[in-house]
Parts: sequence; structure tokens; C-alpha cells
Amino acid sequence: MLRPATSHTDKPWGGFSQYVLNTPCTVKILLCNPGQQLSLQKHAQRGELWVALDDGAVVELDGQVITPDRGAEIWIPTGATHRLSCPSSHPRPVRIMEISLGHFDENDIERLEDVYGRR
Repeated sequence: MLRPATSHTDKPWGGFSQYVLNTPCTVKILLCNPGQQLSLQKHAQRGELWVALDDGAVVELDGQVITPDRGAEIWIPTGATHRLSCPSSHPRPVRIMEISLGHFDENDIERLEDVYGRR
């Protein structure tokens, strides 16, 4: 799975960012509450582009901890371990736009760690 090329176009009124063009994809907004975290997981059939919609998110990606600024893009290749969390000290939930490329199936989640006991 190749990383999608994000393009930015300036217009007289401002501009826009384009993440995919005529590409089958699934787009979700992940919302993580303060003090919570998603499972540490990986996928065999899709890569994901995460775009931070808020400051304060914490992203684990293959053992690296990233604290992206709002608008930052993080490419999660197929098979990479990853997790989103929100510090308990953060005043509100954090949101990430997830663009999944490849075959999307919620059953394509291999959970490596999960504080909620899911498998």
C-alpha cells in the first residue's frame, strides 16, 4: 500500500487539501475521550492516513510516540502497530480523521494490547 499524496491548492478565497481522488476508501472521525486510549493494533489489509483535527492527541506508531499539531498528517502503513490516546489532563476529547485505503473490514483489527479486554 503506497502512501496517498496529499495535495494542497490555493484559491483566491483560501484553499483546500485533497487527501484522495477517485480512490476507494473509508473515512471516519475517531473521538478519544480524556484518559482513554484505543487498543494497540495493526491491520493486514489496509493502511491509514490520520489527520489530527485537534491539538492534544497522542499517537503511538511502531514504538514511537507522536504528539501531532492540529492539521498534521500521520501515515500508518499496512502492518504497523498504532494507537491513539488522549491524556487525562486534556480538557476535552481529541479527534482524528482516519482515511483507510485498502480493503476495509472492522475484523481486520489485530489487537496487541487493550485496556477494555477486547480481543
